[in-house]
Amino acid sequence: MKCIYCGCEDSKVLDSRSTDESNSIRRRRECLNCGKRFTTYETVETVPILVVKKDGSRQPFNIEKIKCGMIKACEKRPVSMAQIDEMAEDIEKTIQNSLRQEVSSQEIGEMIMARLKKVDEIAYVRFASVYRQFKDVTNFIKLITEM
Repeated sequence: MKCIYCGCEDSKVLDSRSTDESNSIRRRRECLNCGKRFTTYETVETVPILVVKKDGSRQPFNIEKIKCGMIKACEKRPVSMAQIDEMAEDIEKTIQNSLRQEVSSQEIGEMIMARLKKVDEIAYVRFASVYRQFKDVTNFIKLITEM
């Protein structure tokens, strides 16, 4: 790490601590050349993920959109906000671990439905009916009989 005072690249770490949210590490350093102390922060670099919509347009991945969709599906259902957060974070981790820079909105929708189905079948049916854009009752009945 380059010293901010003299530009020397040799320093020693005096203290390391996680930040409040444990998203980064704060390091207190001392320059081996001039002896002055400075602080650095180390964070994990994430690759921006784009969501490819049905029409071919692309937009940045946003976990809040996933949470909003799940909240609507789980309205008046015995699903806690903690469960919704956990499912959304699991989807985000799955996408990040795939190391792909683009993911289709269809894949995300399928991931959401798979998790909702395990937690609450009514919320799953609600989400599926909007996500799959049911035009009539026969598709809705078909989904329910498959369950």
